[in-house]
Amino acid sequence: MRSKLTIRKARLEDVEGIAALIAKYARQGLLLARSREEICRDVRQFFVASAGEVVGCCALSSAWFEMAEVRSLAVRESHQGQGIATTLVKAALDEARELGYRRAFALTYLPEFFERLGFVRTDKSRLPHKIWTDCVKCPKFPACDEIAVLVALDAQQATGGKTRATSTRERAGKGRRP
Repeated sequence: MRSKLTIRKARLEDVEGIAALIAKYARQGLLLARSREEICRDVRQFFVASAGEVVGCCALSSAWFEMAEVRSLAVRESHQGQGIATTLVKAALDEARELGYRRAFALTYLPEFFERLGFVRTDKSRLPHKIWTDCVKCPKFPACDEIAVLVALDAQQATGGKTRATSTRERAGKGRRP
């Protein structure tokens, strides 16, 4: 019997599963490799899809002021085609909005996937902080063949209509009246 699939923030117990998933796709040249040490240090950046074990992961990383990166998106082959990647990215974007990021980007070989989620293609030159922090560590640098995609994040805090947009005044705590 299969365990029910849940999307949640990663915990230390997920590090091995995340590492194995990323390593598989990194060996194929589809993801940037991340060490267990790095994943452990950044565990709170990750969301996981879990069905008793990690079957998908996605990280939200701070790139620079007002810009976040969706990275390390991977879904086990046996679980692809079930909307897991979409749900993971949406969870990361919801968190980005909650944290106050105005834009998010990803580097990908599957721009069409991200375009279905509202991203648009952009030139990598618009992401200099990414290029000079992570990209220089990549074996494909400087001849990167990934495509940069970017999405503007609105003030809507979460999807599904459960929350509403808040004004700057309300976020600053000044929206209440005595």
